[in-house]
Amino acid sequence: MLNHSFSPLIDHLIEALCRLPSIGPKSAQRLALHILQHDKSAGETLANALTQSIEQVGQCQHCRTLSETPQCRICASHKRDASLLCIVESPADILAIENTGSFSGLYFVLMGNLSPLDGIGPEELGIGLLEQRFQEGEISEVIIATSATMEGQATAHYIGELAKAANIKASRLAQGVPVGGELEYLDHSTLAHALQERREV
Repeated sequence: MLNHSFSPLIDHLIEALCRLPSIGPKSAQRLALHILQHDKSAGETLANALTQSIEQVGQCQHCRTLSETPQCRICASHKRDASLLCIVESPADILAIENTGSFSGLYFVLMGNLSPLDGIGPEELGIGLLEQRFQEGEISEVIIATSATMEGQATAHYIGELAKAANIKASRLAQGVPVGGELEYLDHSTLAHALQERREV
């Protein structure tokens, strides 16, 4: 942390902001001071939005994405192709794929990747719920859209084997996704191409 000497409440606010991704100590200090000096109403709006979201946003019971209702809007839509399931690591990946306009199926969100060293196994990724969906008989293909990291590759292989055991075609995003790349940072055209040119696993 910075060697600052503000009041305990201001220090606490700076430390809280520091916990956010990509916010370092100096950025946190600037944000805190800006809110307190120039824009307290924006701070109140932010605080209320955070409180509401933390209290009301949970996970969709069907796909595990973030949702304030038991079923998210995508799972609840009758316009989606229920035979096609795209498996992603995070809710941000859904947004990235939706922005390509190239996918009309449903999703399943792992909320991470298999990582035994970090204590993340199949249970933490909701694999039991995923297998249940495989057994329901609606799905004919799963597109495994995990990242091109080692953990992402291992997770894709694991899910691919589960899909094959359930007689479901399993495919993986094609070229255009760089090794170590994460979906949410890819441009729309690259991601759309990777979806269209997916390959079977």
